[in-house]
Amino acid sequence: MSSFDQIKEALMKGKANDVKAMVEAALTAGDKPADILNKGLLAGMNVIGERFKKNEVYVPEVLIAARAMKAGMVILQPKLTAAGVQPLGVAVIGTVKGDLHDIGKNLVGMMLEGAGFKVVDLGIDVSSEKFVSAARENNAKVIGVSALLTTTMTNMKEVVTTLKGSDMVGKAKVMIGGAPVTQAFSDEIGADGYAPDAASAADLAKKLLK
Repeated sequence: MSSFDQIKEALMKGKANDVKAMVEAALTAGDKPADILNKGLLAGMNVIGERFKKNEVYVPEVLIAARAMKAGMVILQPKLTAAGVQPLGVAVIGTVKGDLHDIGKNLVGMMLEGAGFKVVDLGIDVSSEKFVSAARENNAKVIGVSALLTTTMTNMKEVVTTLKGSDMVGKAKVMIGGAPVTQAFSDEIGADGYAPDAASAADLAKKLLK
């Protein structure tokens, strides 16, 4: 089994300390940081994401895999930066104004990181102006907006409207998700995309970049 496969397997089992040690060993052995990222860490998170979509693994397994990925990234990030490896793009995420739920948003953030994005997490109860200004400041290509309540999901339209009336129109795309949210609602408010779960959100964000 190659060092990349070992990293991938350890990550999928959520063995954070092993992942960290294996990333260090791979770097010492002369493996390229980008290869360790793509063939090891991201490969493992991709499998977890696919299994999560098919209900073969659940939120706890995703969380421990993401924690293992973070442990590996602590070692790898400075090397990636030094090697000039760029993230796919920047994604700004948050829970919409009036909504204080963050578990779904946090999962999406982990999946986006696992797909190679730099994630700027604005937290909960985020105004439409804050989403757009954060996208501008971070040169973000994707704005991810979450809602868990039918009463707050209507505020998602405000984010789309604010973006369309700003200098960020055409530069950033809005994707939405959350328990009450549907594709029909996404179409109705003019969002650029809807994802039913965290793994699909990472796939959608990649599509929106193209």
